[in-house]
Amino acid sequence: MAEEALEKRLRLREKRYEVEQLMKEKRSEEFEALEEVFDKPTLMLVYRMLNQGHLSHLHGCVKAGKESRIYWGKDSKGKDVAVKIYLKSSGEFRKGRLIYLEGDPRFQRVRKDTRSLVYLWAQKEFKNLQAAFSARVSVPRPILVRGNILVMQFIGSKGTPAPLLKDLQPEKPAMLYRALLKNVRLLYVKAGLVHGDLSEYNVMIWGNRPVIFDISQGVSLEHPLSDMFLSRDLENLNNYFRKYGVDVKPIDQLHSWVTGKNAN
Repeated sequence: MAEEALEKRLRLREKRYEVEQLMKEKRSEEFEALEEVFDKPTLMLVYRMLNQGHLSHLHGCVKAGKESRIYWGKDSKGKDVAVKIYLKSSGEFRKGRLIYLEGDPRFQRVRKDTRSLVYLWAQKEFKNLQAAFSARVSVPRPILVRGNILVMQFIGSKGTPAPLLKDLQPEKPAMLYRALLKNVRLLYVKAGLVHGDLSEYNVMIWGNRPVIFDISQGVSLEHPLSDMFLSRDLENLNNYFRKYGVDVKPIDQLHSWVTGKNAN
C-alpha cells in the first residue's frame, strides 16, 4: 500500500511539473506575440490615443493575420471600434505590397524600409476607406490613423466580429452577388478605386448585407494594373457565387458595366 501511495504521489508530481512547463511555454508564446505587436513606438501611440480620448479601452485580439492584428476597443463614448495594428516585423510589406504602391499617383517616392512601408500602408488603407465610405460603398467607417495604427468602425457585436462570407452558406446568393457588384461599381465610379484583392475572405455579412474590408491594397484608376486587378476581383466573385448556382455574368460584360462603358 505504501509503495502504491508513493507511486501515486510521484505521478501527481510529474503531472504538475508537465502542466507548469506547458504554462511557462504558453506565457512565453503570448509574450512573444505581444512583443511583436506592441513595440515601444506602437505602445506610445496607443497611450497617446488613450490620453487624447480617441480610445478609452483596448481589449483582446479578434483577428490575427500575417501583416496585422485587429483588436476590439472602445471609444470615449463607449462605442465599439476596431483597432488595426500593422506589424513592423512582417516581411509581407517588402514581398508583395510594392506593386500596389508604385504606380499609384497618390503615393510618390515610396521609401522601401519596412517602417516607412508599414506607416504608408496604414495611411493608404485610411485614405481608401475615406474615399469608399464617402462614395457610400459598404465598408467600415474610418475614424483615425496614427503611425501603424488604424481605428475604424467595429463590424460585429460585443467584441465578436461579423462572420466572413467564406464561412457562411448564403441564403440568397444571387441577391448578395448583385449587392457586391454594385459596391464594386460604386468603388470604381464614385471613389475612383479598385479593391485589388476582393474575395469571400474579405467580405463580412452584417445585417443581411455585405461589408467589404481589408481595402489597404486598393489602387486608383490611374494605376497601370487597375484593369487587371478589377478583372481579378470580378473573377473571384464569379468563382465563389458560381458554386451556389448563381447565373454569373461574363467578365468582359461585368468589366464594361463596372467601368461605366455599358450602363445595362
